[in-house]
This record gives sequence, C-alpha cells and structure tokens, in this order.
Amino acid sequence: MSEQYLFLFPIASLLLIGAMTPGPSFILVAQTAMAKSRIEAICIASGLALGASTFALIASIGLITLFQSVPQLYVTFKIFGGLYLCYLGLQMWRVGKNKACYVESEVSSNPAHIKAVTLGLATQLSNPKTAIVFSSVFAAMLPARVPDYTTLILVVGVFVLNFSWYFGVAVVLSSSKAQARYLRFQSIINKGSGLIMGSLGSKFVADGFKI
Repeated sequence: MSEQYLFLFPIASLLLIGAMTPGPSFILVAQTAMAKSRIEAICIASGLALGASTFALIASIGLITLFQSVPQLYVTFKIFGGLYLCYLGLQMWRVGKNKACYVESEVSSNPAHIKAVTLGLATQLSNPKTAIVFSSVFAAMLPARVPDYTTLILVVGVFVLNFSWYFGVAVVLSSSKAQARYLRFQSIINKGSGLIMGSLGSKFVADGFKI
C-alpha cells in the first residue's frame, strides 16, 4: 500500500479494538450462536458489519459535525437507540423464562437469514456509542487532505474487520461444547444477557435525557 494510506492502519487498529469490546453486538452474536445456530449467528454478524460500514460511511462525511450542529438529533438518536436495546433485552429475558431447551439445525430458511441480518443491522445502528467512536476516530486521525478512495477503503475495511471478529465469535460459541454448556445454564445466560442489554439501553436513554 502507498505511504499516503499509512494513516489507515492506526484507525483500523482502534476500530478493531472497539469492535472487540463487549457490548450489545457481542451479546447478540454470542447468545444467538449458543442458543440457536451458527448460520444465524453468522447472518447477524453480517448485519453488524453492514451497520458498522454504514457508520463508517456517514462518519467519513461528517457525522460528528452534524451532531454538533443539531444536538437534538443526537439526543433523539441516543434515546430511541436505547429504547431498542431495552426491547432486545426484554426479549432475551422472556426467552430465559422458557425452560424448553433447543438448538436449531444449521439448515434454515432464507427469510430467517434475512431477519437475522436485519436484526444485526438494527442492533448496530441503534448503538449511539458506535456512531461517536467512528466520528471521533475519523475526526482525530484522518488527515486534512485524504487520498482518493479513502472512504471506499474505510467502508470496506470496517466491514471486513467487524465481520471477521463476529464471525470468529459465532464459530467458537456455536461449537457443540459451547452449546452443551448453554443448555445447562440456558435460563441464567438468557436472563443475564437480557439484563445487560436492558441496562445498556436504559443508560443510553437516561444519558439522552440528561443532555
């Protein structure tokens, strides 16, 4: 790669660390991989990567400037994103109350695949911290004059980084050993995941009303 693109490496490193930090996205992939199937978890990983790429595209054209210019937009985004995460947490908690244990087969219908991708995309886009991370990193580390194709490289690179990480999580946690452990502690895992997801969503909502 030409030296003019070397600034992309520290950006990629920071964004990868951000993706690996446990949060709503990780919880969703992990819970799906253990409770359902590897293919569905991978579809969710695809949706999460698409969401991250969307933020990369928007951030590269000035998302942080937009939020600073229209503070109400950020507040609205933060509150509705938090409410969505609360909804996901409630769904996970309800599943945790169901004592029936099952693991879906690897064969699933196309509508289920599309639904999983959409769920991953919506979860990623609902996380206001992701938007701020991308905007802050880009604002701090992009040069004043970026070379041609920088936006394209960022969008594709972000997709590859995020998908690779969540794909790995899906594969590891969908192993027979991981699923066997899940079946033993299904209620605890689902309720715990729901509680964490709901807590994160509640914090986003509360922070939004403080702004």
